[in-house]
Amino acid sequence: MKVSSLFKKNYFIILKVSLVSFIFAYAFFISTTVAGTFQYSANLKDAMWSLSKNSPLQCTLSHYIPRYGVAKFSSKANKNLNMSFEIDMLLLPDNYSLATIRSEPPPWRPGESGKKLGNMQLYKQFNAGLSKKMAWTMLGELEQGMNPTFYYNHWYNQENSISVGISSAKFKKAYSDFVFCVSNLLNYSFDDIAFTVLNYQSDSDELTVASKARFEKIKKFISLVQGVDVVLVDAYSDSYGGRNKNLALSKSRANKIKDTFVKSGIEATIIETQGHGEKKHIATNANTLGRGKNRRVVIKMEHAF
Repeated sequence: MKVSSLFKKNYFIILKVSLVSFIFAYAFFISTTVAGTFQYSANLKDAMWSLSKNSPLQCTLSHYIPRYGVAKFSSKANKNLNMSFEIDMLLLPDNYSLATIRSEPPPWRPGESGKKLGNMQLYKQFNAGLSKKMAWTMLGELEQGMNPTFYYNHWYNQENSISVGISSAKFKKAYSDFVFCVSNLLNYSFDDIAFTVLNYQSDSDELTVASKARFEKIKKFISLVQGVDVVLVDAYSDSYGGRNKNLALSKSRANKIKDTFVKSGIEATIIETQGHGEKKHIATNANTLGRGKNRRVVIKMEHAF
C-alpha cells in the first residue's frame, strides 16, 4: 500500500512537472511567433467603415486600420465602370517589397480556411494600391464576411513580418451605401469635357439641339466640382451676314457661355472669352454642312483637383 501510494504521488508530481513544462514551452513558442509579427487590424468593437466621399463625381469607402492607416475603395465619374484600392499609410514604406494578399476568416469564424488572392507591390515612399480587378475581388470577399489581409517582411528586419487586416465587421451597411453611390456616378469625366466644340444655329447665339445636350453635361459637372482654374472660350461664325455683324455675333456667343458658367459656380475672373468672327474657318462656307461646322465655340478647361 505504501509503495502504491508513493508511486501514485511520484506519478502525479511527474505529470504536473511535465504539464508545467509543456505550458511554458507552448507559451514561449507563441510569444516568439507573435513577437516576430507586427499585426494591424481593427477588432470587432472598433471596426469602422464610412462613405468618405459621396457625390456624382466620386465615391470612396474608407476603413480605419488602427496604428497603420486608412484603406480606401474608390470609383470616379467615367465612361467605364472603375474601381481602385489604396492604403493611405501613416508611415510610408522605406523600401521596395512585395505583399501577399490573402482572404482570411475573422476570429469569430474558427475552423474556416483562408485563400491567397494575389500580390501587391509596395513602393518606397508611396502608398500601396491595387487596380480594378483586385479591388472588386477584395470587396467580394468582404461582402462574404472574410478579411482581406496583407503579409510582407519588415523593411528593416527580414526576420519580422507585418500583417495588415481589413475587417469585414460593420461592412455591409456602408458597402450598400457605396454601391448606391457608384450607381449614380456621372458617366463621363473631366477629361471628357475639358476640350469641347459646340455648334450654333444659323445667325444666332442659340446652340444646336445636340450641342445643348452636350453643354448641359458640362454645366452639371462644373456645378459639382471645385478646382477649375482656367476656362478659355473662343467663339466663331460662318462667313454669311457681314464681317462686323459676325464678329459681334461671335462675341455674343462667347459671353453667353461665360454667363452660364458663372451661374454654375465658376468665378468670372478665371474665364477668358474671345470672339473671332469669320476668322479661322475649319470647313468650307460653300454649303450648309460646312457653315454649320464653322458656327462654333471651343471651350478649354484646366483644373487643379
